Amino acid sequence: QVQLVESGGGLVQAGGSLRLSCAASGRVVGIVTMGWYRQAPGKQRELVGTITSSGTTNYADSVKGRFTISRDSAKNTVYLQMNSLTPEDTAVYYCYVVVNGVAYWGQGTQVTVSS
Repeated sequence: QVQLVESGGGLVQAGGSLRLSCAASGRVVGIVTMGWYRQAPGKQRELVGTITSSGTTNYADSVKGRFTISRDSAKNTVYLQMNSLTPEDTAVYYCYVVVNGVAYWGQGTQVTVSS
């Protein structure tokens, strides 16, 4: 089993920044992909971005140039730096990791951007 603990969500004004963290523990040998999804009220969960074990990143068009994903493999931690936030970024953000072909999800952290 893999456990994920997220932190860093909160309330921020439009134009501001937040940094989310997600630490994985348990059977974490073999983590290939780490990343973030988000789900806004009344909407489906959508991909924010991913990062592979080699550091290759992929982002949704809506966050390109504003959000940055990074990882500390030694700490099994993935980060999401969010800049130039807008009210449209308001959502619950979920981290996930893929270990040996199995996806694990965090409990989610709320990000609210006020106008």
